[in-house]
Amino acid sequence: MPRRKTLKLATYNVNGIGNRLPQLLAWLAKETPDVVALQELKAVDQAFPVAELEAAGYGALWLGERRWNGVALLGRGVTPVQSRRRLPGEPADTQSRYIEAAIHGIVVAGIYLPNGNPQPGPKFDYKLRWMQRLHAHARTLVDLPHPVAILGDFNVIPTDEDVYDPRAWRKDALLQPETRAAFERLLAQGWTDALRHCHPDERIYTFWDYFRQHAERDRGLRIDHLLLNAPLAAGLQDAGVDRWVRLQDKASDHAPTWAVVVAP
Repeated sequence: MPRRKTLKLATYNVNGIGNRLPQLLAWLAKETPDVVALQELKAVDQAFPVAELEAAGYGALWLGERRWNGVALLGRGVTPVQSRRRLPGEPADTQSRYIEAAIHGIVVAGIYLPNGNPQPGPKFDYKLRWMQRLHAHARTLVDLPHPVAILGDFNVIPTDEDVYDPRAWRKDALLQPETRAAFERLLAQGWTDALRHCHPDERIYTFWDYFRQHAERDRGLRIDHLLLNAPLAAGLQDAGVDRWVRLQDKASDHAPTWAVVVAP
């Protein structure tokens, strides 16, 4: 019988890996996650800091973009084995928002879902199309017999309990009824929202903008999610947010969000 192992999975929107590399390396050294999905690299492939990450003990797979977007997957002590570099369903879409690989025996999809603002408009239409494509592809993953995780910045505020002031964000693309309904349909496939599962009644945030000391006052949003299929969710032990990273100097506006699982 294969040995079960305890793994820490994490997602972190770095908001520019070039500028935030010291914060990223400090977090990796302190928290030692085993699997990491990164978003908003804002760097071309050639500028990805592969040598620095290897020196920190992490193998990497990445998909860059010059000004915006960009996603990566990291494996502690291993190199991710790529299975997909684009979300299927719209061949003309070249934005770097999806990457998929096997890491420590888990199929891991790292995503950076479109923001969708301003809405209504073409950016919101693109967001909803992207969510439809994610829904179709996730359906092929959720019922696999081995563990699968979708990690990333979903740009979705699932409920009013996931935002410090719902009225202030009511017109934002992140909490439109269509956005929330699409996320609910995704969960209904059989995915477990790890953070909410472990903290069902707690106001817990993963993003704080740079205005009016919102991070210090804990006026945030929960938009970074870790979704686990049933074989992986069966071993879910804990989940949380490393808010201390957001409170550091020159930090990203997101904090790393994680789950601890005992993987089959």
